[in-house]
Amino acid sequence: MSRPPLEVADIVRAAGEAFIERNRHWLRWKHVKVLRAIQRCRTAALGGHLDECTRCGHRAISFNSCRDRHCPKCQTAARERWIAARQRELLPTRYLHVVFTLPSRLVPLVLQNKKVIYDLLFRTSAETLLEVGRDPRHLGAEIGFFSVLHTCLLRAYGPRNLMKIVQS
Repeated sequence: MSRPPLEVADIVRAAGEAFIERNRHWLRWKHVKVLRAIQRCRTAALGGHLDECTRCGHRAISFNSCRDRHCPKCQTAARERWIAARQRELLPTRYLHVVFTLPSRLVPLVLQNKKVIYDLLFRTSAETLLEVGRDPRHLGAEIGFFSVLHTCLLRAYGPRNLMKIVQS
């Protein structure tokens, strides 16, 4: 497999120190530790070993990996295995990605009443999908789906997006 022209590690090596210094006020030690691991992954900084082909005797130096769970180089194989396993679980049908988003004006209400609001969001979005799916003008069928509360920007605003994967 050929090396891509630019990797996350290249960006971290080029701008990581400046990024850390500029953002010390919110970065935690665990963030810095991950950035340092990605920066050093598969470089001489972590040492290496000599690989030798048993057929032709060709030798090559391989640098050790950081094995950090956040490192894109180290987790590529695990990610590919996970994706392949999920793809084997899929039914041979079409899927749709549907997003229900709460208006930003409701965020203060949501933050004060999480259980009530999220229960309403899950229930009403499910009822809506089932009703639309049953309608002969749309599918005229019983549909299946699962829902995930998207937690991006959780600290700042609280979750506002409910993702649904619909089997059609």
